[in-house]
Amino acid sequence: MEGLELTCFQIISAVGTARSLYIEAIQDAKEGKFDDAKAKIKEGEEVFVEGHKVHASLVQKEANGEPINFQLLLLHAEDQLMSAEAFSIIAKEFIDLYEIMKK
Repeated sequence: MEGLELTCFQIISAVGTARSLYIEAIQDAKEGKFDDAKAKIKEGEEVFVEGHKVHASLVQKEANGEPINFQLLLLHAEDQLMSAEAFSIIAKEFIDLYEIMKK
């Protein structure tokens, strides 16, 4: 595996891990483990950035005139990236909500 296919799998792997950590953070918050939840959010953000950097490199290549061939795999990678970003926002809101409810 090489080239665009490898790049897509790097994105999918990183943001998939991040999304899983965001979901675990919500579950921790639901159980009142707020420190654990916040630690998972932080870890998820660090992993998400790795995937985002890989994606940004593709955008930069195309902006520099290097064509990127469209593939369904790339579309899937971008979908996973957006999904993980949405889960990050939702997880933070849930943690805040659970903290308010536990007071």
